[in-house]
Amino acid sequence: MRRYSAIILLGITMLGGCATKKYVGQQVQPVNQKVDQVNSQQQATAKQLEDTDTRLSGTDELAKGADANASKALGQIGEVNGRVDSVNGQITQINATLGNLDDYKPVGTATVNFKFNSAKLEPDATQALDGFVQGHIGNAKRYFVAIEGFTDHVGTDEYNLALSRRRAEAVQTFLVGQHSIPLFRVQIVGFGKENPVDQGKSRDARAKNRRVEVTFYSADSAGPSSSAARPPAN
Repeated sequence: MRRYSAIILLGITMLGGCATKKYVGQQVQPVNQKVDQVNSQQQATAKQLEDTDTRLSGTDELAKGADANASKALGQIGEVNGRVDSVNGQITQINATLGNLDDYKPVGTATVNFKFNSAKLEPDATQALDGFVQGHIGNAKRYFVAIEGFTDHVGTDEYNLALSRRRAEAVQTFLVGQHSIPLFRVQIVGFGKENPVDQGKSRDARAKNRRVEVTFYSADSAGPSSSAARPPAN
């Protein structure tokens, strides 16, 4: 009887042990799943942090680049401001030298002509400019020279405008280089085929229109007589 009782007790114990393991397994499995879920979330979070660091690094590089560009732009602005100040200083100096432009009157003119499609000064043109300087500038203190270039009607407007300016520049170069007239006292402009002195279509008319007109303006009270002023344009 005792033998059967022991066998029964052993069986109950074994069944109890199996039941306990099963129970424990049932309780532990959700925990393991939760742990796995947490591990997955941690890995995902770590990946997000890594991506965020990468983006922040890229943003930092962009910010550094933007700072460099901003510094460069500020440097360029400072350089431009410096140039503007320099130009303003030159303008102030010129204004102080020339004075009030309303005081300036035209007191002498000279006209030099050019060959067809040419901006080269001919010998007779340089002689006329020499006489112009000797007769009007002399000991003048407050003066400036206006140089206006013109062409005949042959050719396009664009070409003639450029040609008329080259002719004016040729006269300017001669006056500054040969007679030491300060550059700031010389103003040039090209009018192209505008304002012809002869409206005709002949060869002589075209030759007259291929010209540069030079006008001497003075604000000196003892300057040349106003009777030498430039005549009205035709």
